[in-house]
Amino acid sequence: MDLIATALPALGQAFTLLFQPEQLMYLTAGVLLGLWVGVLPGLGGIAGLSLVLPFIYGMDQVSGLALMVGLVAVIPTSDTFSSVLLGIPGSTSAQATVLDGFPLARKGQAGRALAAAFSCSLYGGLLGALVLTFFLFIARPLILAFGLPEMLMLTVLGLSMVAILAGRVPLKGIVAAGLGLMAGTIGAAGAGGSLRMSTYDTPYLIDGLQLIIVGLGIYAIPEIVSLLRQDRSVSETGELSHGWSRGVRDWFGNLWLSTRCAIIGVIVGIIPGLGGSVVDWIAYGHTIQSSKNRENFGKGDIRGVIGPESSANAKEGGGLVPTLIFGIPGSGSMAIFLGGLALLGFTPGPQMVRADLDITYTIIWSLAIANVMGAGLCIILANQVAKITTIRFALLAPLLFMVIAFAAFQSRQSLGDLIALICIGGVGILLRRFDYSRPAFLIGFVLSTQAEAYSHMAHQIASSRFHSSVMAGIEYIASPIALTILALTVGSVIIGMKQARHINENVNTPTGGKRAPLIFLLCITAYLTVAWIDAATINRFGDKIFPLVVATVTLAACLTLLLRMRLRPENDPMFVDMEKGGEDSDAAHGLWGTLAWFLGLLALSWIFGFFIALAIYFLLFYRRRARIGWFGTLAFTGAGLAGILFLAGILGRDFPPGLLQSYFDLPWPLT
Repeated sequence: MDLIATALPALGQAFTLLFQPEQLMYLTAGVLLGLWVGVLPGLGGIAGLSLVLPFIYGMDQVSGLALMVGLVAVIPTSDTFSSVLLGIPGSTSAQATVLDGFPLARKGQAGRALAAAFSCSLYGGLLGALVLTFFLFIARPLILAFGLPEMLMLTVLGLSMVAILAGRVPLKGIVAAGLGLMAGTIGAAGAGGSLRMSTYDTPYLIDGLQLIIVGLGIYAIPEIVSLLRQDRSVSETGELSHGWSRGVRDWFGNLWLSTRCAIIGVIVGIIPGLGGSVVDWIAYGHTIQSSKNRENFGKGDIRGVIGPESSANAKEGGGLVPTLIFGIPGSGSMAIFLGGLALLGFTPGPQMVRADLDITYTIIWSLAIANVMGAGLCIILANQVAKITTIRFALLAPLLFMVIAFAAFQSRQSLGDLIALICIGGVGILLRRFDYSRPAFLIGFVLSTQAEAYSHMAHQIASSRFHSSVMAGIEYIASPIALTILALTVGSVIIGMKQARHINENVNTPTGGKRAPLIFLLCITAYLTVAWIDAATINRFGDKIFPLVVATVTLAACLTLLLRMRLRPENDPMFVDMEKGGEDSDAAHGLWGTLAWFLGLLALSWIFGFFIALAIYFLLFYRRRARIGWFGTLAFTGAGLAGILFLAGILGRDFPPGLLQSYFDLPWPLT
């Protein structure tokens, strides 16, 4: 009764906050932005949230939450456009939708597929919010039972599952997660301040890499570069055909399937670290296994759209459970969301649920309302959105480059932000090329700081308990909850390995020679070796033990992978190379030549400052790379510069200065 007496007033306060006109306006803005990001293939919630993260400084807390939640909620809905119309997964949670959605579009039933998908997304999102609302009634009393050992084990649970399940080869997942953890240790140690993989000669690295930079570099840049290399419009037609009412009837006729898959989405979302990387495949596998007639799957079966799409939006609601209650991201997008909560002054975890229950419910039901708005807008705007995909991507890419570079600069207001963005973007491109799990890398990076902090504090407290008595120490570290989570961790590794084998059997992956994948793995091994030696030279034990342990485990995985590479044939999945098959291998432009345009913008910014560099960059890109006339070049350049001026003016931001600004006192925006 006390729980109900506490929770119901908080729920009422949440709805009061949420239905304020200003909050609804920001929620709508987030939904519109999420619609735009989701339509562009490959960007997804991680890149979208990374773009808005720098701009929520100083915003009202509820308004900032509404903006972020609106964006997160609609992406699993809007990414269906590219999956169905183009056959390109709009995000990691839309991969399975392609298998039956795209064949339906080729049959002239795109409208039917989209209508079914939007209905499933709406239903799954509402069900996820409802489950989460009632789950908090049960979860709040359990929160007090979680101490440092339990939180540490939860962190390990999330890391173990994302490392194993977020890739075709389990060892590659371990290497990617370990590499992310090591990237998170760069800079001054939190406990003693010892410098790791940085020196005072490079002050930018002392504070470590920023989440905004890593999110954009790992996800946005590789996908944009991949699309730009193909030098064509994303889609050849903007027609959706008909069948909207039939799609809704299909969903209603498979309501029980949609409900089951939505529950799967909630459960997978609740498990820290899984998220969108596997939920669609699990739901798709359940759809096939629970169906009597399976011969049409992969050829245009509407059930192959209903299952994955129902789980995708429900997963976002489930992902909020570990994010809000324990401060552990349930997915890659929730990892960025955690950073946004911190910027708004919230501390996700038990304290937030205890002290800010009204804000917690505001987040949950913002997600539900945004799902309703997103599904409605997708249906209304469907025909116009389809026409956007007919524009040559070479015309859109410079504008995306501009926004990404501007967002990255907001991290520390330094040209080093752009350098870090380019470098991490190169790492992201290579991870994508050789099929190393980027979700594993990102969540490893996000969890690195808290994993080190929890382990350090738990070690100190456990040491004092063991000094008191052995039994007191054992009771502290081996609590029933900690042991239960440990068992779940072991189980997740076993299940994950089976799931990885299942994905190998059902996903065609291009492989080439051994040389390129081997060289990349050797480069990773070399970096980890240098990082291990650097950590070993630190005097303070508490500052070096975490990177030493992580580097040792990751190096062991690298050496095992090297041994397997020597023994396996070239067509083994560990030799996946996206340059040897598929769209990347047939691209009209080379990988590094395309990435050089990013480097060119960086070089111009270093000399002339960001705004002047943008003007030169636009003119050169549209004339030389996009090969359009002077009228179109000037029109796109003017539109891009006007857009960035409007954005910077509203947000009160300056542009990165260059050498020119150090010699001349120029007016804004040339400063």
